[in-house]
Amino acid sequence: MNRTLPRRSGVAAALAIAVTLPLAACSAPAADDQQYATWDEVVAAAEGQTVKLWMYGGDEQGNRYVNDVLVPAAAELGVTLEQVPIADTPDALNRILSEVQAGETDGEVDLVWVNGNNFGTGKEAGAWECGWTDLLPNMALTDPADPLLLNDFGTPVDGCEVPWHKAQFTLVYNSDTVTDVPTSYDELFAWIEQNPGRFTYPAPPDFTGSVFVREVLYAVNGGPEEVPLAYSDEAFEQFTPALIEQLQAIEPFLWREGTTYPQNSNELNELFANGEVDFTMTYGPATLTQLVADGTYPAGTTVLTLEEGTVGNASFLGLASTSGSKAGAMVVANLALSVEQQVAKAQPDVWGQFTVLDLDQLSDEQRALFDALPASPVVPTYDVLSENANPELASAWVTPIDELWRQLVLAQ
Repeated sequence: MNRTLPRRSGVAAALAIAVTLPLAACSAPAADDQQYATWDEVVAAAEGQTVKLWMYGGDEQGNRYVNDVLVPAAAELGVTLEQVPIADTPDALNRILSEVQAGETDGEVDLVWVNGNNFGTGKEAGAWECGWTDLLPNMALTDPADPLLLNDFGTPVDGCEVPWHKAQFTLVYNSDTVTDVPTSYDELFAWIEQNPGRFTYPAPPDFTGSVFVREVLYAVNGGPEEVPLAYSDEAFEQFTPALIEQLQAIEPFLWREGTTYPQNSNELNELFANGEVDFTMTYGPATLTQLVADGTYPAGTTVLTLEEGTVGNASFLGLASTSGSKAGAMVVANLALSVEQQVAKAQPDVWGQFTVLDLDQLSDEQRALFDALPASPVVPTYDVLSENANPELASAWVTPIDELWRQLVLAQ
């Protein structure tokens, strides 16, 4: 497939289109009665409040965890927690930003499951309440020096969100159909060309498809140590041509010859579950255990470990600056960080997410709860998965890369 890679002016033009999201420059004013000096004040103010948690609704295990485990636990603390399922995190962010611009102080969004570009954009625009996380008692159970919890895609967290669970980007294959297993990205690219129609990835800006593209960016440019994490126009123009060249090279060998892509990770997962492709990919590999156990995924489902490692990050709960139930939201966030909730969420048959707690900070009894979690026959431990983990690029990279992909891969 012969396509002309963008010259400097072409990349710059793509970039100009990619970064046009308008940002509000000011944060919403906080109501005077929502400022708290102590945790006791927070707990007292939270009594009877209703908290709306906006989160991606396409994860059935996540939905069940929130509604069957977290909601009842919040009710015991006097807070009514309501999940608001959304198709994509920007739906929540856009709602908050419209409320910020309107000066709303009792908005429709309280908590948001968020990270990455959405957090960085929202922080710049005043979407998030900041400086509240130190009040949460359970923050003491996290490692204050953990880089995954200090920065979110290169954006300092600054007390604007609370960690919820850790993630590790993972490629997954069916060992019953893939016998010549690749061990590096170069070998993966070769496998794709040798097995036409058996691999694809979700179309960016899908979260999972977007990170796969950034993994390829690392792979074709010598690894994350060669690509600057901080964004600059110069770095974008230097490192993206090799990315586009590689993605264009494999496109004819993808599912349906690359004429179309799964619109999201759920569509890719369905292709894998139905045997139409031999690979899928996920940020939450711990969920694979239950998907194999219940027969959704084939018995041969296996995690692919690559020599270069893969990208790791953390997910967070952000508190909307326009929330009228900030105390209740803080109580829910603290609850979500509790040992009991982190253990429950880590259960493979519940949600299977990796904890953000620092086990060294826990008592022997608390550590024993994590030690008792069942070993997975499908998924290695987090320590194994995160070996050679790659850092996320700063969020400012994400939209330009996604837009460049749309213009020079999808549209060609």
